[in-house]
Amino acid sequence: MATVDSKRASATMTGADILVKSLVDHGIEVIFAYPGGCSMPMHQSLTRYSSQLRTILPRHEQGGGFAAQGIARSTGKPAVAMATSGPGATNLVTAIADAKLDSIPLIAITGQVPTRVIGTDAFQETPIVEVCRSITKQHYLVTDVGDVARVMKEAFHVATTGRPGPVLIDMPKDVQQDVCSVDWDVPMDLPGYSVKTPLAQPEQIRQIAAAIQHSRRPILYCGGGVIAAEAAHALRKLIDLTGIPVTMTVMGLGLYPNDGPLSLDMLGMHGSAYANYAVRDCDLLLALGVRFDDRVTGKLSEFAKNAKIIHVDIDASELNKNKVAHIPVCSDVKYALDELNKIVEAPEDISDWVAHCQSMKKKYPFAYDESYEGILQQHAIRELSRLTQDRETYITVGVGQHQMWAAQFYNFRHPRRWLSSSGLGTMGFGLPAAMGVQAAHPNAIVVDIDGDGSFQMNIQELATLHCEKLPVKVLLLNNQHLGMVVQWEDRFEDSNRAHTYLGPIDHEEASGKGVTESHAIVQDRYPDFVQIAKGYGCGAATVSKKSELTDALQEMLNYPGPYVLDVMVPYQEHVLPMIPTGRTVDDMILE
Repeated sequence: MATVDSKRASATMTGADILVKSLVDHGIEVIFAYPGGCSMPMHQSLTRYSSQLRTILPRHEQGGGFAAQGIARSTGKPAVAMATSGPGATNLVTAIADAKLDSIPLIAITGQVPTRVIGTDAFQETPIVEVCRSITKQHYLVTDVGDVARVMKEAFHVATTGRPGPVLIDMPKDVQQDVCSVDWDVPMDLPGYSVKTPLAQPEQIRQIAAAIQHSRRPILYCGGGVIAAEAAHALRKLIDLTGIPVTMTVMGLGLYPNDGPLSLDMLGMHGSAYANYAVRDCDLLLALGVRFDDRVTGKLSEFAKNAKIIHVDIDASELNKNKVAHIPVCSDVKYALDELNKIVEAPEDISDWVAHCQSMKKKYPFAYDESYEGILQQHAIRELSRLTQDRETYITVGVGQHQMWAAQFYNFRHPRRWLSSSGLGTMGFGLPAAMGVQAAHPNAIVVDIDGDGSFQMNIQELATLHCEKLPVKVLLLNNQHLGMVVQWEDRFEDSNRAHTYLGPIDHEEASGKGVTESHAIVQDRYPDFVQIAKGYGCGAATVSKKSELTDALQEMLNYPGPYVLDVMVPYQEHVLPMIPTGRTVDDMILE
């Protein structure tokens, strides 16, 4: 197949070739792209650059969008998904919104109907820029081939600077086909977009250092912004210098080892009791790269109400948005931490506070019924964690109970090893995200810990795994229900089942009531995930006995290709602790 030298300057190029060459020049090595009539010129160009840019065909555009996120989240670099116009473009919307809420540098490229028919309701036309206006960091409808090189340069710049986020580029078919002379050094035109990274002022750094030194009960509250800033090392140095306990959001897991001596693990609705109690009782809360999300704070007025709050974030709009800070600092988090580490001194005496936090950790551990003869979800995740701790392992998840149990029971020691749709909470995220991670890290173990509800939302990507030889493993915690909603039904709706059972409707479902045993398992399993996985060319097995779990996990991990391990688990196990929506830590449900 013919290829194009990306360094060779051409007198004239098509818009499609300019776009694809720009991807190569920006370091993109893998693109997830699904073709259609209005994106065909770009796909033809992708074939000409195939020696430099691997194109992976997902089986659904949403899968391609989440796979691109898998690359971006695990590497910190921008990633690209492409779709055609109309339904192809709208199928990317959820992945774009997901990237916006979790601050992921995603470049979404869509084909569009020719410029002459835009606005006529032409076949497969949607105004995708208008649809995505509020869920992108920047968006373009390119109407002149002469703008393509500039737009591509701007898109990567905007997606990766400041607070990262998604950028949409909508390419009409005639613009892809038109030709022009290319100025690769064209200047960007971004009025109003600050290209200067905000940096904490020396006086702010001194204020933070003074607050730390005079605190008696300090807590570090760290989120995805610290990971985006590549500041994990600087954070760990601050912890070593000060001895301050640290808790992480679901986006921040891996910033500090879960098994580290000062780790309080995750906080929030399903976070550890000890982290939530520590935040309640602290006198200084150092909030780094977080946005005081409602799933963390519960009732805002009661969250850390007795603490002085220091909030450091690169996005000025997050400061004082949800929770007023005593010291708000708009800054790159890594810069702020590096400067703080130069002058910070440990608090005068927090030994009693640290001992108190550690005693709470022993008193309120993440726990489950270890005497249960079958397999509980928590046990399966903990065993997977044990078997993979000494290997390069990446964990993706769908959304629901399994997501929270993975956050609780998998031991994360490094940033960017945990991928979760956190802000948008998108079911179906786990499998395609794992696909992207595996493409970016071919020698790593990549495991999608999934529930049967989430898994079925993008199950078609098993075909991509097989065809592209991506050996992703799926630990499928199969309880036949939408488990998190079931839990809320049990807690707040007298266990009335309102369309949360995923199997054939009969017996108890006909009356709307579920069985009440705490460890009930649905015996009539549907669908047969082992047969489905094998039909897609993947390895697969099922396991229901605790005594057989370890061997089954080892077989999954050692299998040379993609593999689905269908684990039969009970459907009325609850994720605990739990702080009900809008309530406080004092309302926490522990059992």
